Amino acid sequence: MNSPLSLPEPIDCLIVGGGPGGLTAALYLARFRRSCLVVDAGSSRASWIPRSHNYPGFPPGINGNALLVRLREQASGYGARLEHGRVDHIEPHADGFTVRYDDQTCVARRIILATGIEDTLPDMPDVDQAIADGKVRLCAICDGYEVNGDNVAVYGEAECAISHAVFLRTFTDQVTVVVHGEQDACDQAIALAEHYDVRLISDRVETLRPCETGIEMTTCGGQTHHFDIIYPSLGARFRSDLAHQLGVACDEQGGIRVDDHLQTSLRGLYAIGDVTLGLKQMSVAIGQAAQAATAVHNSLEPKPWGGSEATR
Repeated sequence: MNSPLSLPEPIDCLIVGGGPGGLTAALYLARFRRSCLVVDAGSSRASWIPRSHNYPGFPPGINGNALLVRLREQASGYGARLEHGRVDHIEPHADGFTVRYDDQTCVARRIILATGIEDTLPDMPDVDQAIADGKVRLCAICDGYEVNGDNVAVYGEAECAISHAVFLRTFTDQVTVVVHGEQDACDQAIALAEHYDVRLISDRVETLRPCETGIEMTTCGGQTHHFDIIYPSLGARFRSDLAHQLGVACDEQGGIRVDDHLQTSLRGLYAIGDVTLGLKQMSVAIGQAAQAATAVHNSLEPKPWGGSEATR
């Protein structure tokens, strides 16, 4: 590891996370002729997407990994550095922040956290393939339109699962919600299910198994059901460990609080995308990336034109 005395010159901005938000921030900063480095652990939620049909500009839809490839190519084409690694420590430095990732250390004048969230996936065999096949889905806002009359089940804690089930009634008349939890929440779920013509199973899921026609579900009560699509509503974890490490303001679930410029409660540290509070969508993340990158650029001293070679 580099010693503090041998650290290279500070970079203008380090971006933690190489999903759509982080890569868009890098694209903007590189085009602002700012030195920027993206450190990406390779766990973007976008990589789970078989095909997104609501990402603007791709009428036939686009695979999540294919989108990431395009964004990496675009950002690096303007000079952004992209490195695989995991940032495990950040601390304040006279020039901004000292950042440690894998066996390397660098100094960054500004940092953008684009670390996202980690979905709690169902305990079932071949869950990765089931997601790729569209049998297990993680975001009804993203792909509810494609449900289009399918036989769908949502399961999880009553309060969250029932709201997802009601939302999916927009796209199909075959919705089942499998709920458990606090009695008051279950009673409310029963009332909502009756009002919106949602089938309700008051039990816990025992096993899930992919089958030729979709997913086979067995409940703790011993009943077996078959569905075309399952939406697990099991929650997610904010990847905000670095923010907590620095004492940054977060909500009780771990979502990072930011101001109108996407700056956290620590000056020079910004956060964008799913790790912040609000709607978890790629289009939201890239919009926030543009805002944060512009705010970072404006927070640094101007960089007057000095010829193409001097500014690259």
